[in-house]
Amino acid sequence: VQLQASGGGLVQAGGSLRLSCAAPGRSRYDMGWFRQAPGRDREFVAAISWSGGTTYHADSVKGRFTISRDNAKNTVYLQMNSLKPEDTAVYYCASSRVRISRLESEYDYWGQGTQVTVSS
Repeated sequence: VQLQASGGGLVQAGGSLRLSCAAPGRSRYDMGWFRQAPGRDREFVAAISWSGGTTYHADSVKGRFTISRDNAKNTVYLQMNSLKPEDTAVYYCASSRVRISRLESEYDYWGQGTQVTVSS
């Protein structure tokens, strides 16, 4: 299974980006986004059930980020609005082993990451 994250880049504070995760064959799997800032542990950002009917967002991004998916395109998205410098990190998409979760340990396939840099 190969997940391919894209859409990262450099943006000013207050700006927006949309990340995409190509996830061939994962339309029946719950998916998630995580991020890792320099010198910090990887942390949960958002997750979505396979149907799209259930979503979780970390408190730090709630109201600013939105996870969604298009199973016809085998793609999961992370719309990021009102970006802050503290959102700077490498963002990873992942496929859950069993169920929608905030726990990194419950994801077994990971994409390579895409860099998001927010300037102040």
